Amino acid sequence: MTADSINYIELATKIKQWGKELGFAEVGITDIDLSKHEAQLKRWLDNNYHGEMDYMAAHGMKRARPAELVPGTQRVISVRMHYLPPDASFAKALKNSHTAYISRYALGRDYHKVLRNRLKQLGQRISCEVAELGFRPFVDSAPVLERQLAEKAGLGWRGKNSLLIQKHAGSWFFIGELFVDIPLPIDKPDEFEGCGKCNACITLCPTGAIVEPYVVDARRCISYLTIELQGSIPEQFRSLIGNRVYGCDDCQLVCPWNRYGQLTKEADFSPRAALKDQSLIELFSWDEATFLKKTEGSPIRRIGHQRWLRNIAVGLGNAPYDEQIIAVLNSRLTGASDMLAEHISWALKQQLSKQKHMQRKHARLIRIIEKGLPRDA
Repeated sequence: MTADSINYIELATKIKQWGKELGFAEVGITDIDLSKHEAQLKRWLDNNYHGEMDYMAAHGMKRARPAELVPGTQRVISVRMHYLPPDASFAKALKNSHTAYISRYALGRDYHKVLRNRLKQLGQRISCEVAELGFRPFVDSAPVLERQLAEKAGLGWRGKNSLLIQKHAGSWFFIGELFVDIPLPIDKPDEFEGCGKCNACITLCPTGAIVEPYVVDARRCISYLTIELQGSIPEQFRSLIGNRVYGCDDCQLVCPWNRYGQLTKEADFSPRAALKDQSLIELFSWDEATFLKKTEGSPIRRIGHQRWLRNIAVGLGNAPYDEQIIAVLNSRLTGASDMLAEHISWALKQQLSKQKHMQRKHARLIRIIEKGLPRDA
């Protein structure tokens, strides 16, 4: 079909239907004008809120200019897909300090692969209707202002935690984009301001990473500290991380809109038994070969074995005193890299401090009991 004979309104309707058939919960279409977001992006970068994520700054304003990223782009098709598993057991895992908490998005197959494959299929279906269609899929994989595009495409609003929120689905979903070079009709932006006066995510963020509404300082964010940060986790944040060894869901857990969170129907996002609610000691015992095998096809694999152990060492340091923890930490200390040894030593110090506290508490209890006993007891 030639460009002159295409009914773009009908095509847009078909695209949304095809998207639903491919498993997307919602599909929206927007133009590529993101100029109003450039000043905020520049301020965020100037404040170094991106931390070690140099790729965020490397492309300058290209992130807010889709046509510079993919020349010829006229529209962005934005999609979202639910990932919340039926048995997320958030409270159970976070409450048990001996259990490793992994962000619920990372318990199944790598979402980058799942969404990118579906977006590619969507592009191919559109190609059957439009001769010589130019398209390119993105899933958190290039300098793209994904949430701003999704908001503009009508898929939700950006909450104070900077995540996209939808009033009928909360925020437990992934988003992705398909850049196309055809003039599809665009959808109305989501102008609903659902956060109102609520500041729960700001107040309850463990490390105070949401420095003002809609602005996250990645350098303080647990997701950044456990996933993106290459070297040592700053000591000031270690005790605040608790048992979170990969990512953090706290700002979503406290969001009132997530009472409407939708469960996923994607089998690929089902939690792997080897990762969900496992003990810190068990995960710390994995050698590199086991780590690579257990995380095959998982987003966790990208941090590598050393950072995996680094994160778990922090979790072990934050756990209640346990002689077995002392033993497994010491077993890893010999031959550990400088970075890992630093975190193991910190964890040992934390555990020994708790041991001394327990001993002092026990001694006080003994003295109290002895004072209350009869003289001939």
